[in-house]
Amino acid sequence: MKTISISTEEMKNRIARYDDLKPLALAESLDMSQEAKDVIYARQILSVIGLGEDADTPVNKGALIDGAGGMTMAVAVCPPGNGPSLHAHQQTYETFTVLKGRFEITWNDDGGNRAELGLFDTISVPPGVCRAFRNISDEEGMLQVVISGGVHDMGDIDFPEKIAERLETFGSGVREQFEDRGFTFTAGQE
Repeated sequence: MKTISISTEEMKNRIARYDDLKPLALAESLDMSQEAKDVIYARQILSVIGLGEDADTPVNKGALIDGAGGMTMAVAVCPPGNGPSLHAHQQTYETFTVLKGRFEITWNDDGGNRAELGLFDTISVPPGVCRAFRNISDEEGMLQVVISGGVHDMGDIDFPEKIAERLETFGSGVREQFEDRGFTFTAGQE
């Protein structure tokens, strides 16, 4: 196999220092309570690896590393009790590794199946399976989130109708703000 050489300067573009990660501005422009935003998003998402310079996705915008073979990687920072509700990725795998704290992962349309993950435990959820994660520890928790395969935009994510109904309890227009970002609320077995 023929190899390549890259300079120290080029390799610096392939290093993401934790202290340099910035929270993505996914929810800042939404006109709703933090509690409503927490139904959909982890409290903070720190983008580490994006798809590449041509991709126009929210996670790609803040990534310190540009491109790694069609996968993205982020760190989800969740206070106790926080984590996104049940949702399915239509085309992508979502793989979680606990970096700090303990997390409950639930899956299937009713969230009736569950597993607890501790430090460095990993779960990989295939496309089409509803999943949710929630920090069940008493301290801030952190998950590494790797998304691979398919497309990596908000249009890949679909929530069950019951999540839309929950959003509507936070006031009129809340559901529509998420729909305007490409989210749908049709996940479920037919």
